[in-house]
Amino acid sequence: MSFTLAIVGRPNVGKSTLFNRLVGKRLALVDDQPGVTRDLREGAARLADLRFTVIDTAGLEEATDESLEGRMRKLTERAVDMADICLFMIDARAGVTPTDQVFAEILRKRSAHVILAANKGEGSAADAGVIEAYSLGLGEPIRLSAEHGEGLNDLYTHLMPLADKFAERAAEDAPEVDVILDEDEDDMDVVPVPTNAKPLQVAVVGRPNAGKSTLINKILGDERLLTGPEAGITRDAISLRIDWAGDDGVPVPMRIFDTAGMRKKAKVQGKLEKLSVGDGLRAVKFAEVVVVLLDAAIPFEQQDLRIADLAEREGRAVIIAVNKWDIEDDKQDKLRDLKESFERLLPQLRGAPLITVSAKTGRGLDRLHAAIMKAYDVWNRRVPTAALNRWLSGMVEAHPPPAPQGKRIKLRYMTQAKTRPPGFVVMCSHPDKVPESYSRYLVNALRIDFDMPGTPIRLYMRGQNDSNPYKGRKKAPPSKLRKHTDGRRSS
Repeated sequence: MSFTLAIVGRPNVGKSTLFNRLVGKRLALVDDQPGVTRDLREGAARLADLRFTVIDTAGLEEATDESLEGRMRKLTERAVDMADICLFMIDARAGVTPTDQVFAEILRKRSAHVILAANKGEGSAADAGVIEAYSLGLGEPIRLSAEHGEGLNDLYTHLMPLADKFAERAAEDAPEVDVILDEDEDDMDVVPVPTNAKPLQVAVVGRPNAGKSTLINKILGDERLLTGPEAGITRDAISLRIDWAGDDGVPVPMRIFDTAGMRKKAKVQGKLEKLSVGDGLRAVKFAEVVVVLLDAAIPFEQQDLRIADLAEREGRAVIIAVNKWDIEDDKQDKLRDLKESFERLLPQLRGAPLITVSAKTGRGLDRLHAAIMKAYDVWNRRVPTAALNRWLSGMVEAHPPPAPQGKRIKLRYMTQAKTRPPGFVVMCSHPDKVPESYSRYLVNALRIDFDMPGTPIRLYMRGQNDSNPYKGRKKAPPSKLRKHTDGRRSS
């Protein structure tokens, strides 16, 4: 990436729409009501031959106190300080407002490179607003329509000379590095190792106000996400890149998704909240490890169970983390009750790690890191076929499958068909007659005997073709003449 571009402006001027246009995906939530975006969202943008990082910011508010709007403004000001270039957007149809004039003055002082864009500039209704934009003193405005993709050529013309300047500066500052080729690329481990190109995908999910954003800020070591006592602050599923080191000191490339709090479906009424929950569900589907964050004061509500069950049905490695542990008084009894409830209410995730953390103080983050790495390892584990079949023989001998309707079920062969999550296939007779209870018996034993706690396990029963080609025919095949060794024929 050659430079960073921050899109700033009043609420509802089209910043998220332009962000989605530049990254080529509908990453940011877009709605008619103002103030949808609250956190900073980064994306890899592409404009003709330019490649850069674009930041979508919250709408600039005039509040400067510790209210939600004031905290949103502080976060946007941080994005302005971080970015190389600021794209200041106004609404061409509404014209220049007093708020636009205030923020234009702020940007002149805080940013070295400011580009002015008059969005919603399609049609003659925007002519007056585009002309009025000259009064801001930020140069010639770009007439844009983020919704229809108009004016992007003019944006490219303004960005190109600045991109060349930042590219030259980066080339001067870049250290000389000796390139060493790895000659042992073919000898790869079975478990894929997270890299910068393919980091480990971790989604943090839970009910509103469980402390998801606060936990991720503590992991990052920076106030990167908007937090506060209000429930439901996070709306977008924000992904953040980090190299997180555990007790061994080895940094692991990760991409952590902060998701919106998920309430019961019956309570989700507004369109915006439905979009936020849908964004969080997509984050679960694309994640590899899902951390279900609970509140220590009210753990294991029905909604928590639904969220954990969703992650298991999507085939993701699951970790249960209990937040706000620092304010818990009777920790030993509480932990015992939590483990008992977990085993009873979520039998499909038996053995999944249950970690106590404090997002406020940072206690327990080392255990959370270790649990994530172990869950990822188990999720990618492959068991040798020979070991599986020895194990299957012992399981059948200890507890033979039932014979429903007098039909004896023979389990002939077993192999692992896939990983992520582990999936096993058992070749058997009458696969449709195998009871669900017997499949659970095998799955639970697989978890224990091959050390696969918590990860979803898929077990498929498959029929095996019989060697008799005439099986299933109503009539016996006609007899054929056989030749004797002396050449004569007999019937």
